[in-house]
Amino acid sequence: MNQRRPGFPARLPSAASPALPAGAARPATPKAAGSPLPRIAPAPSGVGLDSAAVRGRMVRRLADSGISNAAVLAAMGDIERHRFVDSALVNQAYEDTSLPIGLGQTISKPSIVARMAELLLGAPLVKTEGLGRILEIGTGCGYQAAVLGRIAKEVYTIERLRALHEKARENLRPLRISNVHLILGDGMLGYPKGAPYAAIISAAGGEGLPQQWCDQLALGGRLVAPMAGPDGKQILLVVDKTTTGLKQTVLEAVNFVPLKSGVA
Repeated sequence: MNQRRPGFPARLPSAASPALPAGAARPATPKAAGSPLPRIAPAPSGVGLDSAAVRGRMVRRLADSGISNAAVLAAMGDIERHRFVDSALVNQAYEDTSLPIGLGQTISKPSIVARMAELLLGAPLVKTEGLGRILEIGTGCGYQAAVLGRIAKEVYTIERLRALHEKARENLRPLRISNVHLILGDGMLGYPKGAPYAAIISAAGGEGLPQQWCDQLALGGRLVAPMAGPDGKQILLVVDKTTTGLKQTVLEAVNFVPLKSGVA
């Protein structure tokens, strides 16, 4: 299956945030006066949804729930989730709930996005070298990719559904993110051209762990993905690649869309 990696030259707007881990990307300074301004999506209707205050309240809830990494909390506060959901759902954008994005797919709830991002930062390799290049399986609407782009040096994100791939492109373009690369392809095959990855994260749950993901994970890297447990119900799985093999840790129950192969 051919995989297409379109370029995505852009940058996030400058914003003050806590210190990032070593190796993590920082937003660039704004363009000089006279440069063309990026197209900004219209502000959604609904009281307060275009303000930092409502995101601030979401971040405080995340911190109260146990998310403690400053870079993750800053990223969750910076990225405007309401820009990634349908206009009819903007009033629910900062609730801790998943929302439909079309084609039977969903945007993950903020708490699970933050939880999985924080888990990535706990990898042995990341602790010593910072979060370098990562691979996201299942771009969806692009929200998680935007968050990851704030804490990682480089993000490759792959989506099998062409319509969602294009939707993510439209959602991300106004944010002008330079370190997120969108790929149309079969996520079960990973993306070998970008390997090895310091971390791999999946937004879809399968019956087993694809061997390609394990092969493309760097030594000392970490994979975080939902996976079917012995009873068929999904659990959050953390896999660390060590010199002696793969170390698996089973965490809490989760509920993600199913992992599928092919491009549609």
